[in-house]
Formats: sequence, structure tokens, C-alpha cells
Amino acid sequence: MTTHAPQAAQSVTLPATLDAAVAALTAMPAAVPVAGGTDLMAAVNKGQLRPAGLVGLGRINEIRGWQYQDGHALLGAGLTHARMGRPDFAALIPALAAAARAAGPPQIRNAGTLGGNIVSAAPTGDSLPVLAALEADLVVAGPAGTREIPVSYLLAGRELLAPGELVGFVRVPLLHAPQVFLKATGRTGPGRATASVALVLDPARRGVRCAVGAIAPMPLRPLEAERWIASLIDWDGDRGLVPEALAAFGEYVAAACIPDPPEGGEQLPPAVLHLRRTVAALARRALGRALS
Repeated sequence: MTTHAPQAAQSVTLPATLDAAVAALTAMPAAVPVAGGTDLMAAVNKGQLRPAGLVGLGRINEIRGWQYQDGHALLGAGLTHARMGRPDFAALIPALAAAARAAGPPQIRNAGTLGGNIVSAAPTGDSLPVLAALEADLVVAGPAGTREIPVSYLLAGRELLAPGELVGFVRVPLLHAPQVFLKATGRTGPGRATASVALVLDPARRGVRCAVGAIAPMPLRPLEAERWIASLIDWDGDRGLVPEALAAFGEYVAAACIPDPPEGGEQLPPAVLHLRRTVAALARRALGRALS
């Protein structure tokens, strides 16, 4: 499994169904589920994790695809970033496909999975702001059956996975409207995001949903900025906005996510000011592309 920690796990179980995986985790609560292993095995190699056992999810075919369900897409947690980046998936959920294509180099995209990105909950996870903006729900399988929770609840720690539970599917509404994902990295080419923005239009509810990733432990939703910009859009017309409105939206989003210090306090450090300008630029561009 690893050259650095050959004794890290005492047993490896490879179930073929989601129910069997739940049973394996219930029988050995100290075991850790693993799909692509891009985060888990990195932690093992660094000596940060010593699991008593592993439950491999790679043979569970039911979580490796997707299906349509009541105006939603039911995405298997085992979908890889590479699979989500393909054109057929991009036609379904464009912003999630864009995030998957930006997730890193090919070896990461080929192995890393949607469920792993969610459960790892790393602030730089590219799919997380998209799922937050889409207001996706998680279908969690466990010893007591299945239950649904909003993805934002898990990321915020308001809901935790109980022993024996697994994220089996992600339920995403199909909006049939423009969606955009943009991110900034500290270098040229694939890399971890220093800031990211997901923006989706919801014409049926005449709404704009935006989520900012990588700058906080979980994606941030600037709700007041969303409501303000939605009130300016001519939903029955061409949906265009003047450049000043786009720029104001970007600043509104950035100020909501990285607020000024209290009056009389110290100024924001230059690095934080640069990050706020980055968020403003990403939000402005994302909205402009969605409306165009």
C-alpha cells in the first residue's frame, strides 16, 4: 500500500455492494473507507494516519455512475473527477464538470472521487463550492438505512457521519441554466486553489447562487449579495447587466467573505487584501460569463 508505512493497515476488505461496505464498517468501526485514496494515502505516507483496516470502495459499481431522479441527478460518490470532466457529464452539470477538470493533474483526476472530495472536506476541494451553490444533498447509507442531509450541513459540521455510515450518492438539482466555476492558484497550471467561486443561475426561482471556496474551512455563501444582484437582473429579458453592476457584485461578495476589521482596528494585511481582490475578480467574471 505504501513504501513508508507498510504496517499501516491490518486488514483490507473489498466489498462489491454499498450494503456490504456498510456491514464491513459496522463490524470494524476502526476501519477507514477508501476510494481513490488521493488524500487518505497521502496522510498514511506522512505518518499522520494509522488505520486499523481499510474498506475499499472501488468495486462498488452502483456508486460509479449517475441516474435521473425527479428533476435531479443522483450522482454516485465513486464518480472520478476524470469521469465528471467528460462532455456528457458537462452537459448535465457544467460547473461540477469544470471543477472536476481543474482538480489537479491526470493521476489525481483519474483516482480522486466525488465522495472522497466531500468527506475529506479540504477547504481547497474544487467540487465543494459547486455543490454548495447547487444546494446539493447527500444520500448517506448506514446500518439503519439511508438518510439525506444537505451537503452544507456536513461541511459545516452540523451533521456528522455516524459509525458505519458512508456517502453513497449526491443528489443535485438539474437547473438547465448557466453555471460557472473559476479558481485562482498560486502557480501556472493545475494546482490547489487559493480562491474559487461557483456561480449558478436559477431562472425558475429568479435567483443567483454563489459560493466561495478555499478561503475558509468550508464554502461561504454571500446570501445578501446573491439577493441584491438577482433583483437587478431582467429575468424576462436578455439578463444583461452593466459592467458597474458586475464589478459591484464582485466587491459585495469579497467584502462579505473577507470583511473589513472593526472600526479602529488594524488594517487587513496585504496578503489578505490581495485575496479579497482575487475573490472580487472571480465573482465578477463568473457572473459575467453566466449572464452572457
